[in-house]
Amino acid sequence: MRLAAIGLAWLVLVGMSAWAIAALYIDLPASWSTAAAVSYAALLVCTLFACRSPLLRMSVWLASFAVVLIWWLSLSPSNSRQWQMDVDRTAWADISGDIVTIHNVRNFDYRTEMDYRPRWETRRYDLSQIQGVDIFITFWGSPWIAHPIVSFQFSDGQHIAFSVETRKVIGQKYSAILGFFRQYELIYTVADERDVIRLRTNYRKDEEVYLYRTTATPEAARSIFIDYLHSLNRLHQRAQYYNAITSNCTTNIRIHTSAASGKMPPWDWRLLLNGKGDEYAYQHGRLAGALPFDELKARAHINDAARAAGQAPDFSARIRAGRAGFR
Repeated sequence: MRLAAIGLAWLVLVGMSAWAIAALYIDLPASWSTAAAVSYAALLVCTLFACRSPLLRMSVWLASFAVVLIWWLSLSPSNSRQWQMDVDRTAWADISGDIVTIHNVRNFDYRTEMDYRPRWETRRYDLSQIQGVDIFITFWGSPWIAHPIVSFQFSDGQHIAFSVETRKVIGQKYSAILGFFRQYELIYTVADERDVIRLRTNYRKDEEVYLYRTTATPEAARSIFIDYLHSLNRLHQRAQYYNAITSNCTTNIRIHTSAASGKMPPWDWRLLLNGKGDEYAYQHGRLAGALPFDELKARAHINDAARAAGQAPDFSARIRAGRAGFR
């Protein structure tokens, strides 16, 4: 038992140290990140030979990790960088009774994925007209990883989508590994569905999009919507880092839905491997449509309908027509 405990402790220390080395290499300025990472690794190796006491060795490794962690947590996100055009602006909202005015709603006109005419709009919504919440699930390769987008529907026919994403600077690309470090700021992209959804169905290659109606009541939808708006305003005023585990496209949805219900949804491994997030939601009764899950998912696929709808003004209505769970 003692040997097993020691072995487990060293396994944890090795994992923590590997993360620290990666953090130094990735998040320090490139001019001296390699030197810092190598020096840190060398210190740990030297400790194994220089310290006779196992407890002292562990203490040095733990203290070294703590120093790196304190430095890493001190890094500050920023809203002032040379952002890519599609994330150049952050949305924010004015709330006056039931009337909400959202600024910097993205509604780009696309010719190709990378060729588009930027268009930022100011839109008004009446909270008394909110009807429900829909969720889009986008797959681009692995069935285990997906990107969810939440959209709110109003009785006047409006839809507004919220996509939690990485805010990338010019020339930067998304990396799942870099998402575990402090390489991206977090952004809530608020957009017309003809932008944020049609981009994925009509212009990007090999992305498959599924649309589900949730069972959220209008009252719950209103609470979730307002909680999203509060996050918009906080991010507009103060930047926050994206993190692939703690603050990403799925965990933030969980945070907002728990704020509306007053309780945190149960943790499940499918919240991390979010390609199974629709299955998780179905099993917890959060997807409308009285069908077996496989049939519901098959009918939720919208790529063909989105391509047929194109730039039609009633794009949102067309991609919902005839789908299970929608009226």
